[in-house]
Amino acid sequence: MQRIERLVGVYDADGTLLGELAYVVGHLLGRRSCALCDITHGSVRRRPAFDEAAATLGVPFDLLHRDERSPALAALTDGALPCVVAEGDGEQVVLVDRATLAACGKDPVALVEAIRSSAAAAGLGLVGT
Repeated sequence: MQRIERLVGVYDADGTLLGELAYVVGHLLGRRSCALCDITHGSVRRRPAFDEAAATLGVPFDLLHRDERSPALAALTDGALPCVVAEGDGEQVVLVDRATLAACGKDPVALVEAIRSSAAAAGLGLVGT
């Protein structure tokens, strides 16, 4: 892969109603956390600041819950959630790992900077830029 055609953020939470409820309760009790959730969502809904920052990347940035992954994506990301995966030329690679997401705090702009930095370090360009 030389150029990133799409990014996929994978939450460390399930997307079902029960999964969402379990995450919220666990988060409130301090037993569950997902740095990607903290970046993309406020207390209830998706943060416009995330959408604005992600749009500057020039490639689609999809978000999935762990129970929504394809088998190939699940194999790549098992034990590595949350993370951001780069896709291009039919390949997938974990571009931003859990520790880097946590270092972004709750800042979408910091996530975009981490994506650009990780892409550059891996010698990958973004198709839209």
